[in-house]
Amino acid sequence: MSFLIGSGLTRFGRHEGSGVLDLMTQASDLALADAGMARGDVDALLCGYATTLPHLMLATLFAEHYGLRPHYAHAMQMGGATGFGLVMLAHQLIASGAARRVLVVGGENRMTGQSRDSSIQTLAQVGHPVYEVPLGATIPAYYALLASRYMHEYGTTARDFAQLAVLMRRHARDHEGAQFRDPITVEEVLASRPIATPLKMLDCCPVSDGGCAFLLSGQAEGPHPVRLRSAAQYQNSQHVSASPSLTRFGADDSSARALQAAGRSLDDIEYAAIYDSFTITLTMLLEEIGLAPRGQAGRLAEEGHFSREGPMPLNLHGGLLSYGHCGVGGAMAHLAETHLQMTGRAGIRQVPRAGVSLLHGDGGVLSSHVSLVMEACP
Repeated sequence: MSFLIGSGLTRFGRHEGSGVLDLMTQASDLALADAGMARGDVDALLCGYATTLPHLMLATLFAEHYGLRPHYAHAMQMGGATGFGLVMLAHQLIASGAARRVLVVGGENRMTGQSRDSSIQTLAQVGHPVYEVPLGATIPAYYALLASRYMHEYGTTARDFAQLAVLMRRHARDHEGAQFRDPITVEEVLASRPIATPLKMLDCCPVSDGGCAFLLSGQAEGPHPVRLRSAAQYQNSQHVSASPSLTRFGADDSSARALQAAGRSLDDIEYAAIYDSFTITLTMLLEEIGLAPRGQAGRLAEEGHFSREGPMPLNLHGGLLSYGHCGVGGAMAHLAETHLQMTGRAGIRQVPRAGVSLLHGDGGVLSSHVSLVMEACP
Protein backbone atom coordinates (compact mmCIF):
# COMPACT_ATOMS: atom_id res chain seq x y z
CA MET A 1 0.00 0.00 0.00
CA SER A 2 1.25 3.50 -0.77
CA PHE A 3 0.04 7.07 -0.52
CA LEU A 4 0.61 10.10 -2.69
CA ILE A 5 1.34 12.74 -0.04
CA GLY A 6 2.65 15.62 -2.13
CA SER A 7 2.54 16.89 -5.71
CA GLY A 8 4.25 19.79 -7.44
CA LEU A 9 3.48 21.13 -10.90
CA THR A 10 5.13 24.08 -12.61
CA ARG A 11 3.38 26.14 -15.23
CA PHE A 12 3.95 24.79 -18.73
CA GLY A 13 5.10 26.83 -21.70
CA ARG A 14 8.30 28.85 -22.14
CA HIS A 15 10.85 28.80 -19.29
CA GLU A 16 13.68 30.74 -20.88
CA GLY A 17 17.02 29.90 -19.29
CA SER A 18 15.76 26.94 -17.26
CA GLY A 19 17.33 23.58 -18.00
CA VAL A 20 16.21 20.06 -17.16
CA LEU A 21 17.70 20.04 -13.65
CA ASP A 22 16.23 23.48 -12.92
CA LEU A 23 12.71 22.38 -13.87
CA MET A 24 13.05 19.13 -11.93
CA THR A 25 14.22 21.14 -8.92
CA GLN A 26 11.27 23.54 -9.11
CA ALA A 27 8.78 20.67 -9.29
CA SER A 28 10.48 18.73 -6.47
CA ASP A 29 10.50 21.77 -4.19
CA LEU A 30 6.76 22.19 -4.78
CA ALA A 31 6.03 18.50 -4.08
CA LEU A 32 8.02 18.45 -0.84
CA ALA A 33 6.38 21.67 0.35
CA ASP A 34 2.96 20.23 -0.47
CA ALA A 35 3.74 17.16 1.67
CA GLY A 36 5.28 19.19 4.49
CA MET A 37 8.54 17.26 4.05
CA ALA A 38 12.22 18.11 3.58
CA ARG A 39 14.84 16.68 1.26
CA GLY A 40 16.24 14.63 4.11
CA ASP A 41 12.92 12.77 4.41
CA VAL A 42 13.40 11.20 0.94
CA ASP A 43 15.16 7.84 0.75
CA ALA A 44 14.46 6.88 -2.88
CA LEU A 45 14.47 8.81 -6.14
CA LEU A 46 12.83 7.93 -9.45
CA CYS A 47 13.01 10.12 -12.51
CA GLY A 48 12.23 9.97 -16.19
CA TYR A 49 14.44 10.60 -19.18
CA ALA A 50 14.98 13.94 -20.89
CA THR A 51 15.64 14.30 -24.61
CA THR A 52 17.39 17.63 -24.01
CA LEU A 53 19.69 16.07 -21.38
CA PRO A 54 20.30 12.47 -22.48
CA HIS A 55 22.53 11.61 -19.52
CA LEU A 56 23.30 7.95 -18.89
CA MET A 57 22.71 8.34 -15.13
CA LEU A 58 20.05 11.02 -14.86
CA ALA A 59 18.71 9.85 -11.49
CA THR A 60 22.18 9.92 -9.93
CA LEU A 61 22.89 13.27 -11.59
CA PHE A 62 19.73 14.82 -10.18
CA ALA A 63 20.35 13.32 -6.74
CA GLU A 64 23.72 15.05 -6.68
CA HIS A 65 22.24 18.30 -7.99
CA TYR A 66 19.37 18.28 -5.48
CA GLY A 67 21.42 17.22 -2.49
CA LEU A 68 19.94 13.75 -2.01
CA ARG A 69 21.71 10.57 -0.92
CA PRO A 70 18.99 8.03 -1.69
CA HIS A 71 19.13 4.33 -0.85
CA TYR A 72 17.59 3.69 -4.27
CA ALA A 73 17.76 5.71 -7.50
CA HIS A 74 16.40 4.75 -10.88
CA ALA A 75 15.63 6.40 -14.22
CA MET A 76 13.07 5.02 -16.66
CA GLN A 77 12.17 5.30 -20.33
CA MET A 78 8.60 4.40 -21.38
CA GLY A 79 7.74 7.39 -23.54
CA GLY A 80 4.59 9.16 -22.39
CA ALA A 81 3.82 6.31 -19.96
CA THR A 82 7.03 6.96 -18.03
CA GLY A 83 5.50 9.18 -15.34
CA PHE A 84 2.85 6.67 -14.35
CA GLY A 85 5.38 3.84 -14.72
CA LEU A 86 7.56 5.63 -12.18
CA VAL A 87 4.61 5.98 -9.81
CA MET A 88 3.86 2.27 -10.20
CA LEU A 89 7.50 1.44 -9.38
CA ALA A 90 7.41 3.74 -6.35
CA HIS A 91 4.27 1.93 -5.19
CA GLN A 92 6.05 -1.42 -5.52
CA LEU A 93 9.24 -0.24 -3.81
CA ILE A 94 7.22 0.95 -0.83
CA ALA A 95 5.17 -2.26 -0.71
CA SER A 96 8.36 -4.35 -0.75
CA GLY A 97 9.94 -2.38 2.08
CA ALA A 98 12.80 -1.16 -0.10
CA ALA A 99 11.83 2.48 0.46
CA ARG A 100 9.77 4.60 2.84
CA ARG A 101 9.37 7.82 0.87
CA VAL A 102 9.99 8.04 -2.86
CA LEU A 103 10.43 11.25 -4.82
CA VAL A 104 9.20 10.87 -8.41
CA VAL A 105 10.15 13.68 -10.78
CA GLY A 106 10.12 14.57 -14.46
CA GLY A 107 10.98 17.82 -16.18
CA GLU A 108 12.30 19.05 -19.48
CA ASN A 109 12.87 22.20 -21.51
CA ARG A 110 11.54 20.78 -24.76
CA MET A 111 10.30 24.16 -25.95
CA THR A 112 13.48 26.19 -25.47
CA GLY A 113 16.15 23.48 -25.18
CA GLN A 114 16.15 22.02 -28.66
CA SER A 115 15.48 23.01 -32.22
CA ARG A 116 12.33 22.02 -34.10
CA ASP A 117 14.31 19.71 -36.40
CA SER A 118 16.11 18.07 -33.48
CA SER A 119 12.82 17.45 -31.69
CA ILE A 120 11.23 15.89 -34.77
CA GLN A 121 14.25 13.68 -35.42
CA THR A 122 14.47 12.52 -31.81
CA LEU A 123 10.80 11.62 -31.45
CA ALA A 124 10.67 9.93 -34.86
CA GLN A 125 12.97 7.23 -33.48
CA VAL A 126 9.99 5.42 -31.96
CA GLY A 127 9.46 4.10 -35.49
CA HIS A 128 11.01 0.90 -36.80
CA PRO A 129 14.58 1.70 -37.93
CA VAL A 130 14.22 -0.32 -41.13
CA TYR A 131 10.54 -0.33 -42.08
CA GLU A 132 9.27 3.03 -40.76
CA VAL A 133 11.90 5.69 -39.97
CA PRO A 134 13.53 5.68 -43.44
CA LEU A 135 10.14 6.47 -44.98
CA GLY A 136 10.06 9.79 -43.13
CA ALA A 137 7.19 9.19 -40.72
CA THR A 138 6.93 11.32 -37.58
CA ILE A 139 4.94 10.85 -34.36
CA PRO A 140 1.95 12.82 -35.76
CA ALA A 141 2.07 10.71 -38.92
CA TYR A 142 1.88 7.46 -36.98
CA TYR A 143 -1.12 8.70 -35.00
CA ALA A 144 -2.72 10.03 -38.19
CA LEU A 145 -2.54 6.53 -39.67
CA LEU A 146 -4.35 5.20 -36.62
CA ALA A 147 -6.90 8.00 -36.86
CA SER A 148 -7.67 7.13 -40.49
CA ARG A 149 -8.17 3.49 -39.62
CA TYR A 150 -10.31 4.37 -36.62
CA MET A 151 -12.53 6.63 -38.71
CA HIS A 152 -13.00 3.78 -41.16
CA GLU A 153 -13.82 1.22 -38.46
CA TYR A 154 -16.13 3.24 -36.21
CA GLY A 155 -17.43 6.15 -38.25
CA THR A 156 -15.56 8.72 -36.15
CA THR A 157 -15.17 12.09 -37.88
CA ALA A 158 -12.71 14.97 -37.72
CA ARG A 159 -15.46 16.94 -36.00
CA ASP A 160 -15.57 14.30 -33.25
CA PHE A 161 -11.84 14.70 -32.70
CA ALA A 162 -12.25 18.48 -32.63
CA GLN A 163 -14.81 18.25 -29.81
CA LEU A 164 -12.10 16.82 -27.55
CA ALA A 165 -9.65 19.60 -28.44
CA VAL A 166 -12.32 22.18 -27.60
CA LEU A 167 -13.06 20.44 -24.30
CA MET A 168 -9.42 20.38 -23.20
CA ARG A 169 -9.03 24.06 -24.03
CA ARG A 170 -12.19 24.87 -22.07
CA HIS A 171 -10.75 23.07 -19.04
CA ALA A 172 -7.35 24.77 -19.38
CA ARG A 173 -9.04 28.16 -19.25
CA ASP A 174 -9.48 27.71 -15.50
CA HIS A 175 -5.84 26.78 -14.75
CA GLU A 176 -3.34 29.63 -14.60
CA GLY A 177 -0.43 27.26 -15.32
CA ALA A 178 -1.76 26.05 -18.67
CA GLN A 179 0.20 26.89 -21.81
CA PHE A 180 -2.93 27.63 -23.86
CA ARG A 181 -6.05 29.09 -22.23
CA ASP A 182 -7.83 30.99 -25.01
CA PRO A 183 -11.11 29.31 -26.05
CA ILE A 184 -11.30 27.56 -29.41
CA THR A 185 -14.24 26.31 -31.47
CA VAL A 186 -14.77 23.15 -33.46
CA GLU A 187 -14.60 25.23 -36.64
CA GLU A 188 -11.24 26.68 -35.59
CA VAL A 189 -9.86 23.20 -34.95
CA LEU A 190 -11.03 22.00 -38.35
CA ALA A 191 -9.59 25.10 -40.05
CA SER A 192 -6.20 24.92 -38.31
CA ARG A 193 -3.09 23.98 -40.27
CA PRO A 194 -2.92 20.35 -41.50
CA ILE A 195 -0.18 18.36 -39.76
CA ALA A 196 -0.82 14.78 -40.93
CA THR A 197 -4.19 13.99 -42.46
CA PRO A 198 -6.68 13.85 -40.78
CA LEU A 199 -4.98 15.58 -37.83
CA LYS A 200 -4.84 19.37 -37.73
CA MET A 201 -2.57 21.50 -35.58
CA LEU A 202 -5.16 21.86 -32.83
CA ASP A 203 -5.56 18.07 -32.73
CA CYS A 204 -1.95 17.90 -31.53
CA CYS A 205 -0.42 18.74 -28.16
CA PRO A 206 2.11 21.58 -28.01
CA VAL A 207 5.78 21.29 -27.09
CA SER A 208 6.48 22.77 -23.65
CA ASP A 209 8.98 23.47 -20.91
CA GLY A 210 7.87 22.35 -17.47
CA GLY A 211 8.17 19.89 -14.64
CA CYS A 212 6.14 17.78 -12.23
CA ALA A 213 7.00 15.80 -9.12
CA PHE A 214 5.36 13.59 -6.48
CA LEU A 215 6.25 12.29 -3.06
CA LEU A 216 4.91 8.84 -2.22
CA SER A 217 4.99 7.26 1.22
CA GLY A 218 4.04 4.06 2.96
CA GLN A 219 1.91 6.07 5.38
CA ALA A 220 -0.99 8.47 5.00
CA GLU A 221 1.09 11.32 6.40
CA GLY A 222 1.12 15.03 5.74
CA PRO A 223 -1.89 17.26 5.14
CA HIS A 224 -2.99 15.89 1.74
CA PRO A 225 -2.63 12.09 1.44
CA VAL A 226 -4.38 10.07 -1.27
CA ARG A 227 -4.19 6.29 -1.48
CA LEU A 228 -2.65 4.66 -4.55
CA ARG A 229 -4.78 1.55 -4.49
CA SER A 230 -3.43 -0.33 -7.53
CA ALA A 231 -1.41 -0.11 -10.73
CA ALA A 232 -1.08 -2.27 -13.83
CA GLN A 233 0.74 -2.27 -17.17
CA TYR A 234 0.34 -3.68 -20.66
CA GLN A 235 3.12 -3.64 -23.23
CA ASN A 236 1.99 -3.67 -26.86
CA SER A 237 4.25 -3.75 -29.94
CA GLN A 238 6.81 -0.96 -30.04
CA HIS A 239 6.23 -0.39 -33.75
CA VAL A 240 2.97 0.34 -35.57
CA SER A 241 3.93 -2.05 -38.37
CA ALA A 242 4.22 -4.89 -35.83
CA SER A 243 1.00 -4.24 -33.93
CA PRO A 244 -1.54 -7.07 -34.20
CA SER A 245 -4.36 -4.50 -34.29
CA LEU A 246 -4.72 -0.86 -35.29
CA THR A 247 -7.79 -0.28 -33.13
CA ARG A 248 -6.98 -2.15 -29.89
CA PHE A 249 -3.69 -1.64 -28.09
CA GLY A 250 -4.02 -2.97 -24.53
CA ALA A 251 -5.44 -0.02 -22.60
CA ASP A 252 -8.47 -2.18 -21.79
CA ASP A 253 -6.26 -4.94 -20.38
CA SER A 254 -4.16 -2.57 -18.27
CA SER A 255 -7.12 -0.63 -16.85
CA ALA A 256 -9.20 -3.75 -16.21
CA ARG A 257 -6.41 -5.38 -14.21
CA ALA A 258 -5.81 -2.20 -12.21
CA LEU A 259 -9.52 -1.97 -11.39
CA GLN A 260 -9.69 -5.64 -10.47
CA ALA A 261 -6.69 -5.33 -8.16
CA ALA A 262 -8.40 -2.38 -6.47
CA GLY A 263 -11.69 -4.25 -6.11
CA ARG A 264 -13.34 -1.61 -8.27
CA SER A 265 -15.21 -1.31 -11.57
CA LEU A 266 -15.68 1.51 -14.07
CA ASP A 267 -18.99 2.28 -12.36
CA ASP A 268 -17.05 3.35 -9.26
CA ILE A 269 -14.90 5.92 -11.09
CA GLU A 270 -15.74 9.55 -10.32
CA TYR A 271 -12.80 11.27 -12.03
CA ALA A 272 -10.72 10.25 -15.06
CA ALA A 273 -7.26 11.39 -16.16
CA ILE A 274 -6.44 9.97 -19.57
CA TYR A 275 -3.39 10.59 -21.79
CA ASP A 276 -4.16 12.93 -24.69
CA SER A 277 -1.12 13.62 -26.86
CA PHE A 278 -3.48 13.87 -29.84
CA THR A 279 -7.26 13.93 -30.06
CA ILE A 280 -7.12 10.46 -31.62
CA THR A 281 -5.10 9.24 -28.61
CA LEU A 282 -7.75 10.46 -26.20
CA THR A 283 -10.53 9.09 -28.39
CA MET A 284 -9.05 5.61 -28.63
CA LEU A 285 -8.09 5.37 -24.95
CA LEU A 286 -11.47 6.56 -23.66
CA GLU A 287 -13.27 4.08 -25.88
CA GLU A 288 -10.95 1.12 -25.39
CA ILE A 289 -10.97 1.53 -21.61
CA GLY A 290 -14.76 1.67 -21.70
CA LEU A 291 -15.35 5.27 -20.60
CA ALA A 292 -17.15 5.85 -23.90
CA PRO A 293 -18.70 3.53 -26.50
CA ARG A 294 -16.72 3.01 -29.69
CA GLY A 295 -17.12 5.99 -31.99
CA GLN A 296 -18.91 8.08 -29.35
CA ALA A 297 -16.23 9.96 -27.36
CA GLY A 298 -16.60 13.13 -29.41
CA ARG A 299 -20.38 13.12 -29.09
CA LEU A 300 -20.16 12.64 -25.33
CA ALA A 301 -17.67 15.50 -25.08
CA GLU A 302 -20.04 17.76 -27.00
CA GLU A 303 -22.89 16.81 -24.68
CA GLY A 304 -20.90 17.69 -21.55
CA HIS A 305 -20.30 14.13 -20.35
CA PHE A 306 -16.61 14.84 -19.58
CA SER A 307 -17.04 18.37 -18.23
CA ARG A 308 -16.67 19.40 -14.58
CA GLU A 309 -20.43 19.13 -14.12
CA GLY A 310 -20.78 15.93 -16.16
CA PRO A 311 -20.93 12.32 -14.98
CA MET A 312 -17.25 11.64 -15.85
CA PRO A 313 -15.04 14.72 -15.34
CA LEU A 314 -11.90 14.38 -17.45
CA ASN A 315 -8.49 16.12 -17.43
CA LEU A 316 -9.77 19.27 -15.79
CA HIS A 317 -6.35 20.97 -15.99
CA GLY A 318 -6.55 20.90 -19.80
CA GLY A 319 -4.52 17.79 -20.52
CA LEU A 320 -1.54 17.57 -22.83
CA LEU A 321 -3.61 19.21 -25.56
CA SER A 322 -3.86 22.53 -23.71
CA TYR A 323 -1.95 22.46 -20.41
CA GLY A 324 1.04 21.34 -22.46
CA HIS A 325 3.52 18.53 -22.95
CA CYS A 326 7.07 18.70 -21.55
CA GLY A 327 7.93 15.04 -22.03
CA VAL A 328 7.76 12.83 -18.93
CA GLY A 329 6.26 15.61 -16.82
CA GLY A 330 3.42 16.08 -19.31
CA ALA A 331 1.41 13.04 -18.28
CA MET A 332 2.44 13.51 -14.66
CA ALA A 333 0.41 16.75 -14.69
CA HIS A 334 -2.69 14.57 -15.01
CA LEU A 335 -1.92 13.02 -11.64
CA ALA A 336 -1.08 16.38 -10.07
CA GLU A 337 -4.56 17.61 -11.03
CA THR A 338 -6.11 14.38 -9.77
CA HIS A 339 -4.37 14.89 -6.43
CA LEU A 340 -5.84 18.39 -6.15
CA GLN A 341 -9.30 17.15 -7.10
CA MET A 342 -9.22 14.28 -4.62
CA THR A 343 -8.12 16.54 -1.76
CA GLY A 344 -10.62 19.33 -2.54
CA ARG A 345 -8.00 21.90 -3.56
CA ALA A 346 -8.76 22.48 -7.26
CA GLY A 347 -10.49 25.82 -6.77
CA ILE A 348 -12.93 26.74 -9.52
CA ARG A 349 -12.11 23.45 -11.26
CA GLN A 350 -13.19 21.38 -8.25
CA VAL A 351 -15.65 18.57 -8.94
CA PRO A 352 -18.32 17.58 -6.38
CA ARG A 353 -16.98 14.02 -6.04
CA ALA A 354 -13.56 12.56 -6.82
CA GLY A 355 -13.29 9.79 -4.27
CA VAL A 356 -12.16 7.17 -6.78
CA SER A 357 -10.08 8.10 -9.83
CA LEU A 358 -8.72 6.20 -12.82
CA LEU A 359 -5.60 7.37 -14.61
CA HIS A 360 -4.07 5.98 -17.77
CA GLY A 361 -0.82 6.81 -19.55
CA ASP A 362 0.36 5.82 -23.03
CA GLY A 363 3.93 5.65 -24.32
CA GLY A 364 5.17 5.51 -27.90
CA VAL A 365 2.39 4.98 -30.42
CA LEU A 366 -0.02 3.31 -27.98
CA SER A 367 2.84 0.93 -27.19
CA SER A 368 3.20 1.07 -23.39
CA HIS A 369 0.22 1.39 -21.06
CA VAL A 370 0.08 2.13 -17.33
CA SER A 371 -3.15 2.42 -15.34
CA LEU A 372 -3.54 3.73 -11.79
CA VAL A 373 -6.50 3.60 -9.41
CA MET A 374 -6.53 6.23 -6.65
CA GLU A 375 -8.82 6.46 -3.60
CA ALA A 376 -9.40 9.38 -1.27
CA CYS A 377 -8.40 8.84 2.34
CA PRO A 378 -11.21 8.88 4.94
